[in-house]
Amino acid sequence: MATRDIYETGFDEDVSASTNNVCPDCGGFVRTNTLETLCEECGLVIDEYQIDHGPEWRITERDEESQRRTGAPLTPTRHDRGLSSEIGYKRDAGGRTLSGKKRQQVARMRREQSRGRFQSKAERNLALGLGEVRRIAGALGFSDSIRDQACRLFRSAQNEDLLRGRSVESMAAASIYGVCRCNGLLRTLEEVAGLARVENQRVVNAYKTLNTELGLPTQPVRPRDFVPRLASELAVPDPVRQQALDLAEASEALGVTTGLKPSGFAGACLYRASLGEAFRLTQVEVAQVADVSVPTIRAHSNSIQEVHQRHP
Repeated sequence: MATRDIYETGFDEDVSASTNNVCPDCGGFVRTNTLETLCEECGLVIDEYQIDHGPEWRITERDEESQRRTGAPLTPTRHDRGLSSEIGYKRDAGGRTLSGKKRQQVARMRREQSRGRFQSKAERNLALGLGEVRRIAGALGFSDSIRDQACRLFRSAQNEDLLRGRSVESMAAASIYGVCRCNGLLRTLEEVAGLARVENQRVVNAYKTLNTELGLPTQPVRPRDFVPRLASELAVPDPVRQQALDLAEASEALGVTTGLKPSGFAGACLYRASLGEAFRLTQVEVAQVADVSVPTIRAHSNSIQEVHQRHP
């Protein structure tokens, strides 16, 4: 089958039906997409025409990198998606050192380019917020995928006019925590808010607004999800870890954990599980790792004991 017959309606269409052709093997219906022409009945690949949408390269022995004919990929982590120009300082594009007069001229160009970088206050706030998202994501050691999702969430918040009356820093931290909740990453709000340049309560309020207005697909966090992480940080043996998991699961089944901070209750389970073992944990150690107070660990431990005495 000729290529022009396959793409007679335009080669950028994702799916197009070839009504004039039938499968030569079984006589079934033939469908064409951007990669191949195949039969829907038997799966026979009749023709293949793959288009490479990636960057174009001109390979030479002299310098492969200088012959690249594409720029950097678009990125959601920049307010202009990475399309702006960057003016250097001491060297030109060929790596040659600039003269003093040329450096002064480049400095003036760089100053004017910096002044005209933002076209509006909203664009300036977007650049500031995305910078905060990148900083917090880097401090927490998140992957590029999580960082990009948080940047997209911040853009969505600005497009929905959720920044009005709220600081850019608090909304950036709330975007990071919202992505953590959507992806099941066990990070507490206090951990994220501790890296923000605003008070914790402002981050909490910003996250509540994000979750309410955008309808984030967040999953409930259970205390048993925090047990492995806290156990690793405390270096507890496997028997204590398993017993703490059993305590957390049993408490969740009885409804004891409703309305409680998951990491604090998980720490209390670890503390309770270590009491009957040779490896003993102190309430201070558990409270520091779980990011709660010592009285919280003590209260949760007592409630676990009372509940399991009533429901052995």
